[in-house]
Amino acid sequence: MRASSSSATATLSPKLPHHLVRVRGLSSFSRTHIFIPQQQHVFRANCAVESGVDGVHNFRVVPSNLLAAEKEEAKAVLTLFFRKQGLSNAVAARTINKSDDFIDHLVSKLHSVHKTRYLVGRELTTLEIRDSLIPYLESLLEEHGDILIDVVESFPDPPGKERSITPASPTISTHTKKQKAVARVSEIGSDGQLPPHILYLIDFGMDINQIKGMTRKFPAFAYYSLEGKIKPVVEFLLELGVPRSDIPTILHKRPQLCGISLSENLIPTMTYLENLGVDKRQWAKVIHRLPALLTYSRQKVKITVDYLSEIGLSAENIGKILTRCPHIISYSVDDNLRPTADYFRSLGVDVGILLHRSPQTFGLSIEANLKPVTEFFLERGYSIEEVGTMVSRYGALYTFSLVENLIPKWEYFLTMDYPRSELVKFPQFFGYSLEERIKPRYALVKESGAKLLLNQVLSVSDREFERILKMKIKKMLNNRTPVSVNKTDNLGPDLEQLRL
Repeated sequence: MRASSSSATATLSPKLPHHLVRVRGLSSFSRTHIFIPQQQHVFRANCAVESGVDGVHNFRVVPSNLLAAEKEEAKAVLTLFFRKQGLSNAVAARTINKSDDFIDHLVSKLHSVHKTRYLVGRELTTLEIRDSLIPYLESLLEEHGDILIDVVESFPDPPGKERSITPASPTISTHTKKQKAVARVSEIGSDGQLPPHILYLIDFGMDINQIKGMTRKFPAFAYYSLEGKIKPVVEFLLELGVPRSDIPTILHKRPQLCGISLSENLIPTMTYLENLGVDKRQWAKVIHRLPALLTYSRQKVKITVDYLSEIGLSAENIGKILTRCPHIISYSVDDNLRPTADYFRSLGVDVGILLHRSPQTFGLSIEANLKPVTEFFLERGYSIEEVGTMVSRYGALYTFSLVENLIPKWEYFLTMDYPRSELVKFPQFFGYSLEERIKPRYALVKESGAKLLLNQVLSVSDREFERILKMKIKKMLNNRTPVSVNKTDNLGPDLEQLRL
């Protein structure tokens, strides 16, 4: 078996019998043999803290809350790995629910690889755990291919074979584990108080229900220490200029932030993003928009940035996009960005310009969002070229709801004295409030009898709109046309004031 640098040493032993050799229980073991048909492999998994008894390694000196947190982190990594292999969330969850022994094995690997860290009492960060386990899981996938799930579920026994030891107690469901984590954050201690890290968050404005909801999404958070993980990250965010009132929102969106080392992960990631053009003065806003950005690997960021360069965006514009819409990094290049770019190219749109103006459009579903909007305009007599022009001029056009936005505004537009081509010139029409801007302003224009372009009616400030309309009315009066006289003889109070 080929193993990565972070995986346990694996050797081939031709003298092994074709069955499992099991040593000393589930959580405390020094060597476990897994039999795979036609192959025999030995996985050496040494725990970081040795008990000194018969060479057996165990977790006894590792604090129970830290051990529980590491197990949750290991499950999260394994879930992520399975999802990348194409498994659904449901299948990945079912597999992990059957794999307590394998989770213990992954935790023991962490202790082996990072032995010196544990000896000095230093906790591993989320990214360090991920970076240690992913290469090992990849090596297992390369070795076992399609039967990897069977290997994980039956660990440490051979896939399809009956376990050679007394079965462990039934696996606790994911639901029950979440309940335990939630119970932990609301547990009253002997001093009659909630846990320190919970009181700390409540002091920032979070309520206990928010904290419980956050824990349901990410159970490992229940086991994070206040001084070691949560407080340093929160204080760092405050130093960046994040308003105190935004802290609850940020942590609720991405509690994993508190599992990241400031010096080894978070700050270097920020430096990397700044080198890509993210405005360092805007970090407070960027983090509020997408807290997850700082938990993404550099590889994930690089894949997206490379694609943005590929479609012709300059380094400066890429930096502006990352600052204004960091969510672009969360979009898959293969599943979102590339297919969406191809779709807009079919409409004759310059994808680079569209991405710069409206990057959020690239997070929409082609089938559920983009095609219905295109068909809406085609059905109303616009050509593909005209639709392409509209979206080129106003990229946010495709982000609006058909039912709540486009249809009612279109129906009102039909009552306005404008040709349909006016929307091709000014598609921003759909971005203004129908009740608060479009109807009131057009009512004044219609009453005056003046002729204004649609963008003159909507795109200017209230003061500028009044100035333009007043100028038009004055011009009409100076021309002394019958129409203008008739119109101004019956000015309403608002227009009368404009004339004066």
